[in-house]
Amino acid sequence: MQVVGITTQQEVYVASRERKFRINEILVVEDPALNFPRGEVVETMSYNRLIPMGTDKSLVDSQVIQALQQIGYDIGSDEINLAKVRLYEEAPHPIGTGCSVRLPDFEEVRDLLVTTAPDEGMLLGEIRGTESLAESLSEDLRDQVVLMEQGDLRRQQGVPFVFDVKAMQQYPHVGIFGGSGSGKSFGLRVMLEELMKLRIPTLVFDPHFEMDFSERVPELADRGPSFAERFISVQIGQHVGISFSDLTTRDITELLGASGGHLTDSMANVVQTLHRRKDSFTSFSDRLNNLIQAMEEGKEGLKRQLNKPDLTPTDAARVNDMLRLLDEYGSLPLSSVKGIHWRLNRLEKAGLFHHDIRAIERGMEQGKLVVVQGSTWILQVFATYVIGALYRKRREYKDARMNGEEGRFFPPFVIVTDEAHNFAPKAVDSPAKSILKEIAQEGRKYGVFLFLATQRPTLLDETITAQLNTKFVFRTVRGTDIATLREETDLTAEEGKRLPYLRSGDTFVSSAVFGRTIFIRIRCAYTRSPHLANPFDELKQMAGERDEKMLKTISGLLPLFDTDLVQTVAHVNRECGCQWDVTRLKQELDRLAGEGRLKKVETPFATRYDKC
Repeated sequence: MQVVGITTQQEVYVASRERKFRINEILVVEDPALNFPRGEVVETMSYNRLIPMGTDKSLVDSQVIQALQQIGYDIGSDEINLAKVRLYEEAPHPIGTGCSVRLPDFEEVRDLLVTTAPDEGMLLGEIRGTESLAESLSEDLRDQVVLMEQGDLRRQQGVPFVFDVKAMQQYPHVGIFGGSGSGKSFGLRVMLEELMKLRIPTLVFDPHFEMDFSERVPELADRGPSFAERFISVQIGQHVGISFSDLTTRDITELLGASGGHLTDSMANVVQTLHRRKDSFTSFSDRLNNLIQAMEEGKEGLKRQLNKPDLTPTDAARVNDMLRLLDEYGSLPLSSVKGIHWRLNRLEKAGLFHHDIRAIERGMEQGKLVVVQGSTWILQVFATYVIGALYRKRREYKDARMNGEEGRFFPPFVIVTDEAHNFAPKAVDSPAKSILKEIAQEGRKYGVFLFLATQRPTLLDETITAQLNTKFVFRTVRGTDIATLREETDLTAEEGKRLPYLRSGDTFVSSAVFGRTIFIRIRCAYTRSPHLANPFDELKQMAGERDEKMLKTISGLLPLFDTDLVQTVAHVNRECGCQWDVTRLKQELDRLAGEGRLKKVETPFATRYDKC
C-alpha cells in the first residue's frame, strides 16, 4: 500500500493492487519525518480495466491517475484499490507521495479506540473497520460482545466499543437519534443494561411500555448480570404519583400548565389566590368547586337558600362558606376558575394524586433503574414534578457539602427518555423543558446527566441539543434532520451521505470523549422487549386460537342446522367470550366450512354443518 496523488496536511490517497480497503479502518503512514501519522479510511473504491478511469471530481482525479502511472501501476490492466484517508491529527506539512502504508497493531492505536476497561465503562458494541486488529487485541478486550448480523448471532471480530461513563463529568449528556426501524430503541435498551451493570441510579420515562428487562435472550443467558433485581417498573396512578400536600403554589401552576397547555395569566392568578400552604387535594378542589357554585348562584341566590325552612345545619354551614368565598374571591373570572378546576380533575382522574414518589426515591437510593410508565401526556406532567424533586435533593446535598455541612445523601443519577422532543420541544413552551434545560446546562456540577432519544432531532430544543456532548446517530432519512445533525456533530460530508443507508443497529458516535466520530455496531441486547413479537404472527396466532376454541365449543352440538343457530349463538358467546349475533355465527361457520374444517350440506329444508 502506498500514498499516491496530491497530499495535504489532513488527507492522503492510498492505493493497493492486492488488498481491498475497508471503510473506517485505521492505517499507518510510514513517514518518519511526521512520526508515522495514523488515519482512518473515509472513502474507498476499486477500479479495473473494464471500468474506464474518469477525470471527474470523484475519489480519483487526473493527478491521482498520473501518480499511479509514475509509481508503476498499469492503469489498463491492473485492478487498483484506492482509499481516501483522513489523518487523526493535522500534519505540520503534507505527507510525501510514495510513502508506504501499513495496518497497525492494536497497541499502536489503543489510545484512539479504548479509553477505559470493559468492566469500568459501558460495553455498547463493536467498532467497525477494526477487524484487522483482532489478532493483536489484548486479552481484556477479547470476546466481550455478541452481535446480530443478518438474523444470526456472531462473536466479536474487532475492537469492542467501551463508553467511558466517568468522562461524562467533563463531557456530560448523551443524545440518541435515528428514524423508525434504525435500531435507536434497541440501542437505548443496551445502554440501560450497561447502566444497570454499573449500578448507576437511572430514571427512565417509558411512553411505549417496552422497557422491561425481566426476560433474557436464551442464547445470551450466560452473559451480563441478572437484571431482574436491578430495575423496578412503576406506573403513574397505580404505584407512584404526587403528594398534593407537598406541592407549592408554583408546583401546582406548572403541573396544571403541563396538563392542558400554557396557563393564562388569569388562570395562574386563580391558583396563586386560592391555593394555601399544605392544602390537600380535597380541600383545594372543594374550595374551587364551592367558589364556582357560589359565583353561579350569586349572593342573592345563596341568601335565598339560607332562608329555606328545611335547611340542615350542615347545608347552612356550606352555604355560609360559599358566601364567604364569594365575598373574598368573587372578583376572579369564572371561566378561569372553571378552567383550573377542569384541569385539576383531569389529573386526579388519571390517578396522579393517589400516591407519592417514595418508590422512585427508594429505587434510586438502591442504585436501581426505575422505569416510569404512562401515557405521553401524563408522563410529561409527572416528569415536570419528579425530575425537579430529585434534582433538588441531589443539589441540596452537594450544596450542603460545599458549605461544610453534612446533608442527607442522595446519589448522582441519570435521566433517560424516549421521544425527548415531546418533553423539550423546540420553540414551544413546556413545563418539563425548563427543568431539562437547567440540568443540561448545570447538571454536570451536581452529578445529574441526560440520555435523550428522539426520532426528530430538529424538533428538540436547541439549547439542550447543544449540551449533548456525545451523540449516537442511527439511520436518518429526513434532510432537515441530517442537516441538524451535521451542524451539531463533526460528521463529515461522506458520513452524512451514508446516514440514510445505515443498517439497523449501525451508528455513528460523535463524542467529545474521543474527539472524533466513531462508526460502531450496537451489540445484541441481553434482554427482550415485550413488543418484539411480529404483529402479523400475533394476528395469525390469535385467529387460530379463536377458531380452535369455537370448534371445541360446538363439537358436542354437531350436526348443527341453521334453524338451531339462535340457541347455539348464546352458547358460543358464553363459552368463547364473544358478542356475536346469528348472522356473524353463520359467517364463521361458512368460513370454517370453506377452509375444510367443517362439512356443509345444503338440503331442501335447511343447511347442515357437520364434522369432516
